[in-house]
Amino acid sequence: MESENLILSEQDYARLSLFKNDALLRDELGRAVVVSADQMPDNVVRMHSRVIYLDKSNGLQREVELCFPEEADFKSGKISVFSPVGTALIGLKVGHEIEWPFPNGESRRLEVVGVTHAP
Repeated sequence: MESENLILSEQDYARLSLFKNDALLRDELGRAVVVSADQMPDNVVRMHSRVIYLDKSNGLQREVELCFPEEADFKSGKISVFSPVGTALIGLKVGHEIEWPFPNGESRRLEVVGVTHAP
């Protein structure tokens, strides 16, 4: 999987590190640059961000909120960080792309189009 450097806040990194059973997320955490919350750029996907992404494999653009598993609600557009899309997008900047494997065996190229953060 290729992508630009991932950036995670100390808080997100600490909480996500507790979930050691997810191999893909563990790999992503291992290559992340960890910064304090006040140093997080506004254009980076983090927990509870609203993210607009483009799935370049099918041309579909979607908006989702990245959340922890217990908060996930597909009907409300809240997806778990453990979903394929959630794990792929965490820590990416607007304009960055990543090639990511999906459970059906396909690989998809996702691009972050926009990010907003809850107050």
